[in-house]
Formats: sequence, structure tokens, C-alpha cells
Amino acid sequence: MADGLKISVQFSGGAELLFNKVKEHDVVLPKDQDSWTIRRLLTWIKDNLLKQRPELFIQGESVRPGILVLINEADWELMGELDYELQENDSIVFISTLHGG
Repeated sequence: MADGLKISVQFSGGAELLFNKVKEHDVVLPKDQDSWTIRRLLTWIKDNLLKQRPELFIQGESVRPGILVLINEADWELMGELDYELQENDSIVFISTLHGG
């Protein structure tokens, strides 16, 4: 498919508040010579979806501690974390486990 890589990105557990309270985003990532990894996706999310307080979502080149990442309903730690190569129709879910009072 030449028009891009289609994936679903979801935010919950409070993480959606950083994205104008939108929980689910169907995105098409531009295809080029580089493969799309979670590391590259995080930069894209920061530049294209994140609306406020990036320090609450991104730390360095990864997500902040306390944000659970699921790739197709599996813990990203089982999938290679930042180096996981995205596939067509992947579902990436970010769940904040930190709740402020």
C-alpha cells in the first residue's frame, strides 16, 4: 500500500487528557525508506498529536515511567519495546497508571 502505514493509536487512564481528550486516533504514517518503530512513532505522536505538557508523556526518547504500552494487546516489553517495527493495522495503546490527586 503506497499511501502509508495505517495504525490505531489509543490513549487512556488519563493520558488522553494530553491529546485534547481524544482517546482513539486512526493514523496513516507516511511510508519512506525508514521502517516505523515505536521509537519513531513516539516522535511522530509528540509532533502531531500531543497537545500539551509533553513532559507528562515523553521522557527522553521513550514514554515516561508509569505509562503502560500495549502493542496489539500485548505488553511492549514482550515485543521489543522501542525497536518494535510497526505493521499495517497494528493497535498501539498507551495507558497512564499514574493518577494525580
